[in-house]
Amino acid sequence: MNWAILKKLPTILVSWIKPNLDTFKGSRALNIWILSLLIGAAVGVAAIAFRELIGIVQWPWLKNRSEDILTAARNVSTIWLFLAPVIGGLIVGQLLRFLHARRAGNVSDVIEARSTTGRNLGLTQGLWSALVSAISLGAGASAGREGPIVHLGATLASFIAHRQKLPEWCSKTLLAAGVASAISASFNAPIAGVLFAHEVILQHYAMRSFVPIVIASTVGTVLSRLWFDEVTTFLIPIYQITSYWEFPAFALLGIVCALVAVLFQFTLFSAEYVARGIKMPIWMRPIVGGLVVGIMAMFLPHILGVGYEVTDKMLWNQLPLWLLFTLIIAKTFATAITLASRFGGGIFSPALFLGAATGGAFGLIAGSIFPDLASSGGLYAILGMGAVAGAVLGAPISTTMIVFELTGGYSLSIALLLCVAIAHGVNQALHGLSYFHWQLEMRGLFDHLGPHRSIMRTKKVMDFMDVVEPGLEPETIDPEKGTPVLKPSNSIDFALRTFDAGGYQRLPVVDERDETKIIAWALQVNALRYFNKALIDASVEEHR
Repeated sequence: MNWAILKKLPTILVSWIKPNLDTFKGSRALNIWILSLLIGAAVGVAAIAFRELIGIVQWPWLKNRSEDILTAARNVSTIWLFLAPVIGGLIVGQLLRFLHARRAGNVSDVIEARSTTGRNLGLTQGLWSALVSAISLGAGASAGREGPIVHLGATLASFIAHRQKLPEWCSKTLLAAGVASAISASFNAPIAGVLFAHEVILQHYAMRSFVPIVIASTVGTVLSRLWFDEVTTFLIPIYQITSYWEFPAFALLGIVCALVAVLFQFTLFSAEYVARGIKMPIWMRPIVGGLVVGIMAMFLPHILGVGYEVTDKMLWNQLPLWLLFTLIIAKTFATAITLASRFGGGIFSPALFLGAATGGAFGLIAGSIFPDLASSGGLYAILGMGAVAGAVLGAPISTTMIVFELTGGYSLSIALLLCVAIAHGVNQALHGLSYFHWQLEMRGLFDHLGPHRSIMRTKKVMDFMDVVEPGLEPETIDPEKGTPVLKPSNSIDFALRTFDAGGYQRLPVVDERDETKIIAWALQVNALRYFNKALIDASVEEHR
């Protein structure tokens, strides 16, 4: 035995481990883990409070605080099905006017905050937004609760993170941790919360972000299960895949679900476009939307609220074929009207609803044509849930896991993956965008095209300009000479285009309020150097 090597072994181990520990300490990872624990707990409690608040708002008109809205609606007078959305719209409208807000917050706001580094989601705005959404859903607005909870979770995470002097990747990771806790606490789906935070918010799977996001998701799930118990959102019947010859049918279902998802999104866009073209005070929009939803609910109370009870009935084949087709159309229009009229809410629950209705209808038709080969309609409803939601959200992996955890149906994994993948692919071919990225493009943020587009838009001239030394006589410029100038708030994209258009290497930066006063100088080489460094930092963040 070589005793000399054994004696040197402790030294070798120390020399090996110490650099890793130094790197770990320098990255402040331990601080992030502790903060993610606090954020997970805070968001978990907030998600529970949000769900309970929806039930409290429901109670005066439904005498029920659960999500069994259809059953409760059948036990109250029809006039309440009409009045509840109208009264809710009146309250929401007054809140929006009081807050000077255009709408409640949603998932796209969180993605924008992650993309535009340094933007803080205001706590007050987030809390008011959650209140608007809870009143909307409690009053029967046809929308989901995932968007408001995600926004609320991100708001709390942003509030905590911005009180710490943290590197850029830490702030983004904590934002995603808040989202993970929100998803897991809302749906009792911890794995889906982790995947959603990576796939939709961060849009990458960096290893150093994994641990804090898992910690936050775990805490949110534990708190949710302590309060709401460990039951899954949907109770599913016994099902099985009858034959492997059914897989062509599963693929066809994926195509059908993609078409439903595309039509759903185009309806949402169209309603938003029409609403923007109508001149109407912001406080009146929810009232008008409540009138339309209320009239629809008098004939089809199935469209009210998040619709989980109706979705559950679809999984059990308790609705006839004609009603499934009717609900696909009615829920699509009800959700579009709800969101366009500035009620608060999300689109995940409606997407599940539409997917279950599409899959259920497909299963009934397939069963009538091939009675010996087709599986139960409940199986097709589950597959449809994942396919439509995955296509709408642009998140096939996390949506697949959400469906697994919502239903407890892990044994259908192959069929579900196939159906979700085909629906996502066809949606990309026809539409090219998820619903969230469409919202971001409407704001001029092309986040899905890569980090360079976001950097070009969000980084400013003020980030790389050379400020004129204080105390020196300020230089001035004559605007009539036509010399191009930059402002501190101009984007790096605008600056580089200006440099390139005239072949300039150096341009003056003028005061925002006085365009004749030069406050700094911008060099093209500095702009390119800053842009390249931002790209490298983005690449490092995504791969560490």
